[in-house]
Amino acid sequence: MKRLLVIASGAVSALLLLCGSGLAAPSHTHLNWGSQINQSECPNGTLIVNVTQKITNDRDDSGGASFWALDDYVRHIQVVDLGDGTFCANVSYQGSFTTIAGPSPQKTGTVGEGVVGTFEGGYLWTFSGTPLSPPDPDHKTKGSIGSFDYNCLHDSPDDCSGYVDWTTFYFSSTAAFDPAWWGWTYHGGNNGSWVDSSDGNSGDITGN
Repeated sequence: MKRLLVIASGAVSALLLLCGSGLAAPSHTHLNWGSQINQSECPNGTLIVNVTQKITNDRDDSGGASFWALDDYVRHIQVVDLGDGTFCANVSYQGSFTTIAGPSPQKTGTVGEGVVGTFEGGYLWTFSGTPLSPPDPDHKTKGSIGSFDYNCLHDSPDDCSGYVDWTTFYFSSTAAFDPAWWGWTYHGGNNGSWVDSSDGNSGDITGN
């Protein structure tokens, strides 16, 4: 993940299980995330944030697995002001993952150390919030806002000393995170592919 702010990614149970072997055949799972994560999905309003952010060394605890990978990605954040203190954010991710040996993300088997793959996806979230006033001069509202190393440790991925919540760049407070839709597709080559989505999970990434 793509960290979903503070969402508990294990909330969605598995819908499909591959064969019981930890060396499941590659699956070909897909997710039409682009139709869900775009500005047209937000009601009419004023676009107030349109930025990209590079993240390295983020933990991936999707599906409730024990931090099965570390992620590097570029995140595109768009926020629309809907008026009356409400906002719509569509946030997309594209990047790569490197696995940590242990349970596979869908828990149909195990995955070895150092399996590398790619992923993409994101979330759509309508929320109430209080914009910073005055705005934070250190964070632009257009273009690139730079690179952030979350510094999640391989042996202790719960220790992410560099983590920062992007909403704090633009808001002094926001409502609890409750996205209307979220989902990611992971591509692990011969190790399979996996969909982690609010619509359900499918596939897995297993083996060495």
